[in-house]
Amino acid sequence: MKVFVLGATGYIGGSVAARLMAAGHPVVGTARNQDKARELEARGIQATVASFDDLDALARLAKEADAVINAASADERKVVEALLAALKGSGKHFIHTSGSSIVATDAGGELTAGVHDEDTPIEPVPEKVARISLDRTVLDAAKDGIHTNVICPCLIYGKGLGLNPDSVQLPPLIQYARETGTARYIGKGENVWSNVHIEDLADLYLLVLERAPAGTFFFAENGEANFRDVVTAIGKSLHLPVASMPLQEGEKRWGVELGRLALASNSRIRAKRARALGWKPHRPSVFDVLAELK
Repeated sequence: MKVFVLGATGYIGGSVAARLMAAGHPVVGTARNQDKARELEARGIQATVASFDDLDALARLAKEADAVINAASADERKVVEALLAALKGSGKHFIHTSGSSIVATDAGGELTAGVHDEDTPIEPVPEKVARISLDRTVLDAAKDGIHTNVICPCLIYGKGLGLNPDSVQLPPLIQYARETGTARYIGKGENVWSNVHIEDLADLYLLVLERAPAGTFFFAENGEANFRDVVTAIGKSLHLPVASMPLQEGEKRWGVELGRLALASNSRIRAKRARALGWKPHRPSVFDVLAELK
């Protein structure tokens, strides 16, 4: 299938694009400027310069492809609605990327016990209500003749396969440790996130594209860890001391989205449906990867 990957210059999108091409699927993508477009072309991706505001161009690319994967943003409703409108009645595949902060508990570094699979009711923090609504919009579009799916990954680690090698949560903690000379977690650091290796996640996108029934939602995880243990592993690899920081300091450094709703929250999921589909994640654990830090 010719696949339009929105977000092909990003961490997830670039890795998914590489995996699709390795499986023989031609990939088209967008870039915000000509330099990035040339970098995509050098990797074998047919590139068009376009932004989120170029809805006509995005709709055209969707119509010209056999499948569309949105790996650019979990929250850009106008883009998703434009793509769904372009694909209505076509029977083509549309895979949307969400994120497991939809089940996050605003816990300030404390552990909470709730664990979600795809059938567990969600009571989101207020900041994630809109994201859940958008996920439902995508899934409901299966009734309009589009083969829609939603993939919802958790904390992603490992080196990306595309232009952007870095994930969202761990690199800021590593950078902070290097800049300040101390690796720090927030509060008690007992808060737990599920995690998944980027290459295992890319495998799931390919599997969902090729096998998943329409209108289905998939969590993606392969284990979990608390942030105190993760930061301790960072400190050990970098030969730095490890300590706590107050929640307010984390928010000041990284903002509410990352500092409170990611690094200080719990987001515990189980990828029951992905494994039932045949997904078999097998890449190194987050601690194996952190042990290789230099």
